Amino acid sequence: MISTLNINHANKKEITLLLWAWFYIFSLFLSYYILRPIRDELGVAGGVKNLPWLFTGTLLAMLMVNPIFSYLVKRCSREHFIKLTYRFFSFNLLLFLTALHFSSTEQNVWIGRVFFIWVSVYNLFVVSVFWSFVVDIFNSEQGKRLFGFLASGATMGGIAGSSLTSSMVEGIGQNGLLFIAIVMIECSVFASQRLVNVHHRQGRQAGAVYDDQKPIGGGIFTGMAHTFRSPYLFSIALFIFFYSTTSTILYFHQASIAESVFNDRNSRTAFFANIDFWVNVFTLLFQLLLTGRVLGWLGVAFTLCALPLITTLGFAALIGYPTIAIFVAVQVARRVSNFSLARPAREILFTSVKREDRYKTKNFIDTFVYRAGDQLASWTYTGFIAAGLSLSGIAVVAVPVSFLWLILSIWLGRKHEKWVDISHQEQH
Repeated sequence: MISTLNINHANKKEITLLLWAWFYIFSLFLSYYILRPIRDELGVAGGVKNLPWLFTGTLLAMLMVNPIFSYLVKRCSREHFIKLTYRFFSFNLLLFLTALHFSSTEQNVWIGRVFFIWVSVYNLFVVSVFWSFVVDIFNSEQGKRLFGFLASGATMGGIAGSSLTSSMVEGIGQNGLLFIAIVMIECSVFASQRLVNVHHRQGRQAGAVYDDQKPIGGGIFTGMAHTFRSPYLFSIALFIFFYSTTSTILYFHQASIAESVFNDRNSRTAFFANIDFWVNVFTLLFQLLLTGRVLGWLGVAFTLCALPLITTLGFAALIGYPTIAIFVAVQVARRVSNFSLARPAREILFTSVKREDRYKTKNFIDTFVYRAGDQLASWTYTGFIAAGLSLSGIAVVAVPVSFLWLILSIWLGRKHEKWVDISHQEQH
């Protein structure tokens, strides 16, 4: 089994860290995939035509939250700000649960809009914090061997969360599901603290001295400044921007399908959850059987290129065959490629930057830059539809954008591998 999962070269110390990190991300994604279909249903309930405004609200929320996050990173130890971040979101969920329980139908629409924005912020922040922590513990070589298995924890959490939601939403309702999400966030806090403790214990046994109990320091706008100052970090930001832009175009089309086909809230929630379930099943197979091998054999550069290549080919297919079946196939292929290949590869990119950038700059890119791409794509999609463009016409515009993304990925992957080669030469 260990050999099949491609972690047969992990030593005992790595496996202990890996399993706690796996449980950490499993808990996070289980909570998110409970919240995701509820968010999508509440977003559709408010009208697909209002989605661009929700994306605008999300971007503004990111602008407000990013300086607060940077301040916490500056003032708190790593262990403390992880705990603060997750428990802040848990408290928010408790407030939403109470509000949705006592509100009227009309009030539910507005609460749903706030919830949509909140989940969109929550997802990016908590996952970004997780990966910042992980790349602070594992290096690039370990990442190639272990991040595929680690990403499978996210996928299995997604499978558990989406299947739990689709099977239990009729029985316990959305509020019952929100309570389960709160419990799982607390599980992720517990796992993060265990991971810190194990890492420190192993370090002391090896005679290492860690300074991660001290605040990282720096300015609250350091992440933004470093993103635009460094060609390498700016290229990572562009990679995320291209991904979020193309993803949002497809997301809007999916929302339109759900609005036109399903009439009640629970049916739409189950529909979104079922899509998530099958995407996660296919992703899990890739992560367990192929991700580590692809990263090890073909390197980061090739692995990064898989997602933009699939996106380019997918939009090209939609030009000639703009059917629902082709659309679903493109959407599934993209999401599987992202979770099983692009995500582990792009996290490895951050192993070659300094510690402050792993938290502040990475968080700025993963949250604000990502949502900026959402924002641009949401209003662009709305404009295209208003101008009378079909999915086929929108795909014509998306193909050259996706091709530019592919070229960028080649450069970015080669840049990282060059850094790794230089580091190895300096060590020897």
